[in-house]
Amino acid sequence: MAVQALADGRVLAERIGEMPPRVVALHGWGRSGADFTSILGGLDAVAIHLPGFGPTAVPDSVWGTEDYAELVVEAIRPFAPVVLVGHSFGGRIAVRIAARHPELVSGLVLTGAPLVRIAPSGKPKLSYRLAKWANRVGILSDTAMEARRRKAGSADYNAAQGVMRDIMVKTVNENYDTDLAAITAPTWMVWGENDTAAPTAAGKLASERIRGARWTVVAGEAHLLSQGLGAAVRRATEEALSS
Repeated sequence: MAVQALADGRVLAERIGEMPPRVVALHGWGRSGADFTSILGGLDAVAIHLPGFGPTAVPDSVWGTEDYAELVVEAIRPFAPVVLVGHSFGGRIAVRIAARHPELVSGLVLTGAPLVRIAPSGKPKLSYRLAKWANRVGILSDTAMEARRRKAGSADYNAAQGVMRDIMVKTVNENYDTDLAAITAPTWMVWGENDTAAPTAAGKLASERIRGARWTVVAGEAHLLSQGLGAAVRRATEEALSS
């Protein structure tokens, strides 16, 4: 394994095997390309460190998954088509690429990617909405408002700071319906039975919106790429390479 520079140094990745790679992996929020080094061992692959994670610098503006996707496209175009593997946040980016640049993707493997909502998100509690109003008009201090946000936010939200927090808020509210319907690459979707970050029922619904997608649930596994889920992702990747 070694760090590989792509896109004239704008993208850093973990190189697994030899170049050019046949597999490109995109990690989840708060993770890095190192998540895939054991899963993809023995293959010719790169696991990209997405901007703002691992050793890669934070974007200088509030990016959406479309911005991330275009940077990855620039990085992989010289050796595409490839099998694209996406976990969680990386799966959202992979869907954008597969839908909008089908010539670059020979196969798509998704795991734990939040792509559809199974129920509309409700409004924040009245007390939180009142606190936001009070902060806007100067009654509630920024410090007190930040404490309210942390109490209401997820672990990922609380860990994110500055631009990365704004990126998280932006990408959580994106819609992928059009992209899911546009995907033509052979697709494998591998989900942990107990995934709560990207509920299995929502993953199944997303699979039904991709033509011909293969759907697998791994018993006892959750959201992160632990041994059982990682092994299932590896099997799906090998199938994609041989198809």
